[in-house]
Amino acid sequence: MKKKTKRIAILGVLAAVALVLSYLEAILPPIYAAVPGVKVGLPNVVVILILYRFGAKEAAMVSFMRVFIVALLFGNAMTLAYSVAGAILSLLLMMLFKKLDLFSAVGVSIIGGIAHNVGQIIVAMLLLNSTLIAYYMIILTITGTLAGVAVGLAGSLLIKRLEKISI
Repeated sequence: MKKKTKRIAILGVLAAVALVLSYLEAILPPIYAAVPGVKVGLPNVVVILILYRFGAKEAAMVSFMRVFIVALLFGNAMTLAYSVAGAILSLLLMMLFKKLDLFSAVGVSIIGGIAHNVGQIIVAMLLLNSTLIAYYMIILTITGTLAGVAVGLAGSLLIKRLEKISI
């Protein structure tokens, strides 16, 4: 019972950290102003950590909780639609590739970064009723890869540093 309570408390703290990182990312100036919507995905450092230290179910739970709370606090229905689509595709592929054990956390993070962008482009194509937006994937694949590397390296560092802590 005590161990389960400790897990829930740690997941709660990590969810709060993910929310703070979301807020921080929202108030930071754009990384590359010429390409709207490009972000590093700082909260995904927490998702990678949870995926590797706790498991897929916990990572999905914290990720979706964060997406919904952030949309309520800082967004609207449209940002929720884009974020949910990106989160679903990203999580599914990260869970799959982690389970297949083909890549390190950095590789899994890169897959997640690109998949998140694909999910958002699919929503944009459906809402705008246009496939032309798919050309944006060229830029988003590059930025998703770079963001995935940064998030994966930070997540790997945390995973390694927190290895000795029993959860």
